[in-house]
Amino acid sequence: MKRVFTFFVLSVFLIVAGGCGYTATTLLPPDIKSIHVANFTNKIDPAKEVSDKRSAFFYRPGMETEITKAVIDEFIFDRHLDIMPPKQSDLLMEGQLVDLQEYPLSYSSGGGSITESRVEVFVDIEVYDNRSGDLLWKENSFMGQFDFDISGPAAIPEAAAIKGAIRDLAKRIVERTVESW
Repeated sequence: MKRVFTFFVLSVFLIVAGGCGYTATTLLPPDIKSIHVANFTNKIDPAKEVSDKRSAFFYRPGMETEITKAVIDEFIFDRHLDIMPPKQSDLLMEGQLVDLQEYPLSYSSGGGSITESRVEVFVDIEVYDNRSGDLLWKENSFMGQFDFDISGPAAIPEAAAIKGAIRDLAKRIVERTVESW
């Protein structure tokens, strides 16, 4: 009986372990091994007119630098593409910070105060084959987001939430670059 049980447990383990669909490979062509991430530029216009759909625009100085650093860090962590100087890289990524939004997700039971909010960071991205100059892919309003509590024991400051949205954005950019071929 003990052998039957051991055989059963081992069989289930092998089926489950063998059925995993996760792979650490990339869909990049084999000749693409490096990327240069140019400094993102900030195209947010804090003086832009508000409308009935949007009551304010907000701007955070230096955010484009944080995005550039986060994207580079994520490529290093991912390890599918090496970060290289512009003249030595196979790919060239250019990006522009185009919007930063925050809006409420939930309110207190009385409906008076916001308890949870979402920050969204939007960028326009272009990736070129640096050897030929061909545009490989382009995304407008590519988004990273982060939900956070404004009040209570799990409250997070807005600055930390923006950093969370930037990390999410960087992960999505790297995934789009190495997996969407």
